[in-house]
Amino acid sequence: MKRLVCRSDSCGAGSPAGKPAFKPAFFLITLLLSACSHPTPHGKLPVRMAVGGQAQLIYLSATLAQELGYYSEERLDVTLQDFPGGAKSLEALLGGGTDVVCGFYDHTIQMAAQGRELRAFVATLRYPGLVAVANSPGIERIEDLKGKVVGVSAPGSSTHMFLNYLLVAHGLRPADVSTPSIGMSSTAVAAITHGKVDAAIMTDPALQMARRQTPALRILADTRTAGGVRGVFGVETYPSVVLYSTTQWLAGHREEAGRLARALNRTVAWMHSHSPEQIRERMPAQFRTDDPAADVDGLRATQGMLSPDGKLSPEAAEAVRRVLSTSLESVRNATFDLSKTYTNEFVSSLQ
Repeated sequence: MKRLVCRSDSCGAGSPAGKPAFKPAFFLITLLLSACSHPTPHGKLPVRMAVGGQAQLIYLSATLAQELGYYSEERLDVTLQDFPGGAKSLEALLGGGTDVVCGFYDHTIQMAAQGRELRAFVATLRYPGLVAVANSPGIERIEDLKGKVVGVSAPGSSTHMFLNYLLVAHGLRPADVSTPSIGMSSTAVAAITHGKVDAAIMTDPALQMARRQTPALRILADTRTAGGVRGVFGVETYPSVVLYSTTQWLAGHREEAGRLARALNRTVAWMHSHSPEQIRERMPAQFRTDDPAADVDGLRATQGMLSPDGKLSPEAAEAVRRVLSTSLESVRNATFDLSKTYTNEFVSSLQ
């Protein structure tokens, strides 16, 4: 059952204009009380989790944990908040409208470069699952994209930064291509199959649907497999989807963080041990496409991307920073402690 979304403008609004300020002592008490989680009437700890596009298979573990009852078994009352993208989820976290984000690890590094501490505390995918595809004659490799139109989900998104990294790694500049926004689902499929773009950065299940409609679609770079990640980034793992939050929330909600880590690891283990067909059966109906075969193919690819232990490594974190540095001057020029953008404390306690 889907829960109501609690937007940031309705969760903890400030004092109306003209009202007298709180007295310091009263304000301190209020602040301390608000930092604590109060169990629900059923004895569960409430957590608001923002997801940047819940229907994407890369974020499926957050939804399946609820469908399988693992949040409830961990005595958590998790409200899943579906946002149109990772940037909106990040905004909700920074604005106090959510507690935890299920999104790309990229964001913790971007914020660290700006002096804001966010920390990933469990990884669900060890590969990003981003794929560069082409559907125009004459495009056989990344170098052939010069002067072409390449669709990304949105400006400044992870798909956009992945494209920029590919271009630079192959001797081109980001300015050498045009990058319209095409979304991540049916709009992306329509854009690539109807020739509105020459190429695109896609994820499953949209990628599988596009390949079925256009068998001649060419894959230029594929980060859904170990070999693909090694070829593109030069590392064995490249952390993508994680749970992350502010360091303040993690410090004040250690029990919730540990229980979330256990629920997500249990979900990933369940996905490893079941067939793609069985996983699809447990997906909410609204997240299935009208093409069951495409769903199954996408789920099979997703299974290979699942993290074996939920941990992040220094080498993988450095690879993400290197990729972001290609697109973001703020990351390229900043000095910060990369080790503070993630912690394995909560998943290590589960071993």
